[in-house]
Amino acid sequence: MPAPRAPRALAAAAPASGKAKLTHPGKAILAGGLAGGIEICITFPTEYVKTQLQLDERSHPPRYRGIGDCVRQTVRNHGVLGLYRGLSSLLYGSIPKAAVRFGMFEFLSNHMRDAQGRLDSTRGLLCGLGAGVAEAVVVVCPMETIKVKFIHDQTSPHPKYKGFFHGVREIVREQGLKGTYQGLTATVLKQGSNQAIRFFVMTSLRNWYRGDNPNKPMNPLITGVFGAIAGAASVFGNTPLDVIKTRMQGLEAHKYRNTWDCGLQILRKEGLKAFYKGTVPRLGRVCLDVAIVFIIYDEVVKLLNKVWKTD
Repeated sequence: MPAPRAPRALAAAAPASGKAKLTHPGKAILAGGLAGGIEICITFPTEYVKTQLQLDERSHPPRYRGIGDCVRQTVRNHGVLGLYRGLSSLLYGSIPKAAVRFGMFEFLSNHMRDAQGRLDSTRGLLCGLGAGVAEAVVVVCPMETIKVKFIHDQTSPHPKYKGFFHGVREIVREQGLKGTYQGLTATVLKQGSNQAIRFFVMTSLRNWYRGDNPNKPMNPLITGVFGAIAGAASVFGNTPLDVIKTRMQGLEAHKYRNTWDCGLQILRKEGLKAFYKGTVPRLGRVCLDVAIVFIIYDEVVKLLNKVWKTD
């Protein structure tokens, strides 16, 4: 006598209890690098404005009255392309930065998932922290230092950097390799907390959305909304560290003995509000940044899964 058939509803529900698919770190590196490059080309003007406002210390006569004034002065003095000064240095860093971030996250998460391949929020936070520290040491600190020096150099009466490679050569010639690692502690703290917050929020939202089915497809629009929420959470959580990092990497970093001294001087001379300078332009950029990166990353991984079999 043939075995009775499973009810149709039960059969349909079976995939929900299946094991979650893992992403190969190699795919994560490729997808992350592509996502990082496209994203920075779209959002760089807001990064430029944020950095200018953070470098505009209150202890001196303020150069800018706000976001709009910063944009107007830049366009008036340097044209629209002035809002893209320093793009090359950030672009060269954004591709490997995102590649290291997602590659490390997938590597760590693949070893921290449960028997069903699920990653809970706490482990997502720890994997994000590891990814942030890795990108800070390998890519972010040297590239961010160069970017901030380029942007800060523009505000001087006689800019000395003529381009990316000329600027790097001059920085290394004058200060050695350590000149590209200014503010390392602040950068590690900032990037580590950044990615810990973002991946914690993203993992939590994805787990909530997928419910009992870890392989439930996600619409790019949903991914973008979740990414924007994760980005906003990271901005409010670590903008003070971003301000300190920027000051430690500027051309006047010699005024500070270390990261702690930088924070104390900002607090003493400019007050608590100074730790949230550039929050509005950073909020706009980061929300768009994280949304775009997660959308492109997920879509590229889907494409790679079709042409690169790693199971």
